[in-house]
Amino acid sequence: MKKLTKLELKWICYDIGNSAFILLVSTILPIYFNSLSSAAGVAESDYLSYWSYATSISTIIVALLGPILGTIADYKGRKKRVFLTSALLGALALACFWIPSYWFSFLVLYIAAKICYSLSLVFYDSMLVDITTEQNMDSVSSQGYAYGYIGSCIPFVISLVFVLLYDKLGITMHTAMMIAFLINAGWWIAFTLPLAKAYRQKHYIEPQRHVVVDTFSRLKKTLSSIRKERKVFLFLLSFFFFIDGVYTIIDLATAYGTSLGLDTTGLLLALLFTQIVAFPASLTFASLSKRYDTAKLIKICIAAYFLIALFAIQLDKLWEFWLLAGAVGCFQGGIQALSRSYYAKIIPENASGEYFGLFDICGKGASFLGLLVVGLVTQYTGHQNIGVAALTFMFIIGYVLFSKAAKLDND
Repeated sequence: MKKLTKLELKWICYDIGNSAFILLVSTILPIYFNSLSSAAGVAESDYLSYWSYATSISTIIVALLGPILGTIADYKGRKKRVFLTSALLGALALACFWIPSYWFSFLVLYIAAKICYSLSLVFYDSMLVDITTEQNMDSVSSQGYAYGYIGSCIPFVISLVFVLLYDKLGITMHTAMMIAFLINAGWWIAFTLPLAKAYRQKHYIEPQRHVVVDTFSRLKKTLSSIRKERKVFLFLLSFFFFIDGVYTIIDLATAYGTSLGLDTTGLLLALLFTQIVAFPASLTFASLSKRYDTAKLIKICIAAYFLIALFAIQLDKLWEFWLLAGAVGCFQGGIQALSRSYYAKIIPENASGEYFGLFDICGKGASFLGLLVVGLVTQYTGHQNIGVAALTFMFIIGYVLFSKAAKLDND
């Protein structure tokens, strides 16, 4: 594998930093929210639904703001500023998670942090066209996810020591959570600064006299013409469905296991296992991308996630959750990294922020659909397994649409 440049390494650093937040959100945070909601008398059956709805609200807001701020970021000298602002605000919100004592107040702060996190990724992903070459995009993107997975384990394990052993350490659970939040916020900031210092925007649009008017004019023009860009349009449409299912599984993993009554410690260790498996798996996809067609690798990942969601129908034991966690780890990094680099290759370089704003709508910004499906089906049927298994339809639709987009590569 080709040696990374200093700038590529610093870009990867942000994956290491922000991944600590998302690992926390996928593991410890739902358990902490469950304790707050239970203390307030919220029914156990409503816990998963409220968490799903809060995440949905944040992604809807990002879907609205992402394309607008992404378009603004394409102007010369703007991308670094909006990136750094969103990342630091997200880390600050994370550092304050221990303050709210009521479940609803906590959800409001969580929504704010999730919005800032997701917006920072719009700008971060769009930097890919500036920090590496088209030939190395698949490899660099995959290594970003790989080192993000393994790097995020460090603050997570430290946090886990305080959260699981707080009584033996002579501190309260609340103090343990405060320490965990501060550690992860500090980690996020520390790995943000190297990229913020080194990044230079190579591809950009010259600033206009009326920035706001021009921003909406550009965005309107892109939205009206994107259906004519058949390859980009079909990819975004397919991405909307298959990555929606992926992020829903990530967001609800711990909450799902908890609602099934599975052991909390076992769940957290299983999800740590996911991160560890994802490290070599992502590096493997980085290597495979040099030898095999990226589109074929993405289709393999989509098919694997279909089987993962199907397996959830009968999941009710801890060992099955571990098996599921390992399977997710094998394909999680590959499908995210290769989708990011595949898209970066087919969009205009000087409008990468604008296009990645649309990418985020069809990714994290659009994941409200999967979350709502799981929440509503779970409440209607009373079975969490059926709610998660409903995601299989998203992978089927995503696979079919992506296959059509990939065919255009050969036309």
